[in-house]
Amino acid sequence: MKKPGDYKNTTESMNDSMREIWKMLVKLWWQFFDWLAVVPKKQLAIVMFLVFVTASFVFRDPEQLLPFFLIIIIIKVLAGGKHRAEQTAEQATERADTEQLHRSLLEARMEALQAQIEPHFLFNTLASIDQLIQTDPPRASKMQQSLIRYLRSALPQMREGGRPSLGQQVALSTAFLEIMQVRMEERLQPAVNVPDGLKSAVFPSMMLQTLVENSIKHGLEPKAEGGRLEIAAEIRDGMLEVSVTDSGLGFAPNRRAAWASPTSASGSRRCTTARPNW
Repeated sequence: MKKPGDYKNTTESMNDSMREIWKMLVKLWWQFFDWLAVVPKKQLAIVMFLVFVTASFVFRDPEQLLPFFLIIIIIKVLAGGKHRAEQTAEQATERADTEQLHRSLLEARMEALQAQIEPHFLFNTLASIDQLIQTDPPRASKMQQSLIRYLRSALPQMREGGRPSLGQQVALSTAFLEIMQVRMEERLQPAVNVPDGLKSAVFPSMMLQTLVENSIKHGLEPKAEGGRLEIAAEIRDGMLEVSVTDSGLGFAPNRRAAWASPTSASGSRRCTTARPNW
């Protein structure tokens, strides 16, 4: 005769067995669900046909399997949609990672470019101030004040790092143009047309100043009478477009192909476009 403790142990053993069977059934169900998600439709149709033929030899009425096949087809549709959604999400994640990698690479290149440009620019400016102190002290004082404004804009960006804004880059380029205007005097006529609402947009460091430098170097300095240089920004077709336009010499026809990149344009207009990020 069994004791009460024996019945309790038997019940617990049966519960454990039921839980293991349930776990196994759940695992088999999700394996079957995943298989339905990826199996080609033609292969599934062949499998269902073979099952139907086999069942016709085993059961007297194999048509009773038709509702089962209908359920399989519905599950196939649902599983296939879930699989496609997961693939789309994975592809979007991979694209985002790739874009982030390219953005980081671009920022690293721009920082390297910045490290190369600034010493050269500073030494030339200091040499010009030293020369003007002897020949034209008022212009030397004006250039020195412009250099201070440039450093006040540049140094905080270099120390803080992070993601620079279009407003910061416009302020930096404006101070740079003031220095260049002391050098070129009336031969350089700068203008800035950037709406305040766009100045908070994230913009790559040094890209705008590089466009300005190229415009002066290749467009205005070679031209005896100089000309006008305008920095402008606008939203066009959902994209932020920043342009530097000058009335200088422009590109020679044989050089336009070499400048056919997103950061330059033919003639005397250099521009870059990017999706606005606030």
